[in-house]
Amino acid sequence: MTTAFTTAESPFKSDSTASNRCGFTLMNNQVGEVVAEVMGQNDNVTLMPLPSMIRVDAVGKMEVVYDEISEALGEEPGYFDAAEFEENMSTHYGRMIHLDDRTIMFANPEDAAEYLGFDLRAV
Repeated sequence: MTTAFTTAESPFKSDSTASNRCGFTLMNNQVGEVVAEVMGQNDNVTLMPLPSMIRVDAVGKMEVVYDEISEALGEEPGYFDAAEFEENMSTHYGRMIHLDDRTIMFANPEDAAEYLGFDLRAV
């Protein structure tokens, strides 16, 4: 008697179609946990905890407001900033814009045009 085995489809397969999503991965440590917890309060954000990292994915756009993270960490305003965010983030996808008080992620580069100085008028 022979047994037939089938392979399950991988949830990590490649797909090049537009997803209207943006996101980043965080180190799965104390700071990463707090950042993920704060970001997960947004309706358009989903979290996927993995053994060594936490995926934070959003539909359309997401904003990482530094003082919200500082407060959740129990720190003074200004503690969490772009450098602290970059230190805890390992990868990202989508257009990332760093401002003084937040990082904004866009799924579609056209939505970030005003921050980048792009003129989207047809020529």
